[in-house]
Amino acid sequence: MAGLSARLRLDYPGTGKNKSLFGGKSPEQMAEETRQQKVSLLRNVPVQGIYIEDIDMSQEIYCVADDINGRMLAYAPVLITFSSDSIEDAIRFCMQEEFRTVEVLAPDTIELTRYDLERLLFTVGQELVEFKDFLMRRLNNWR
Repeated sequence: MAGLSARLRLDYPGTGKNKSLFGGKSPEQMAEETRQQKVSLLRNVPVQGIYIEDIDMSQEIYCVADDINGRMLAYAPVLITFSSDSIEDAIRFCMQEEFRTVEVLAPDTIELTRYDLERLLFTVGQELVEFKDFLMRRLNNWR
């Protein structure tokens, strides 16, 4: 299986801190800070099998109301153009909490052998289990 090239959109959230006597940061400021920190990590820490070609942080920060607690949440989008050695590496890179969309840029078609499909399904299953464990740890620490 040859490598692939894709564009990934991640939306980094920012929730405003409670305004104290000295003030606090707005959700938009928190989202922008989170985006800056995460992009800095992406630029400076290599990911196995992933080659970052471009990181676009020019998109506007947007706000939505949380339907559970009514607070405003801000999201700072980032478009990451990358190439990967294999489809498994691309899946591992895309499986993030902030994931929104992915666009495969190359190749136009992908032909999977039986072995490639088995590896792909195994990788997806493995990533789902790891993500579920991450969410459970987060939920247990929240209580």
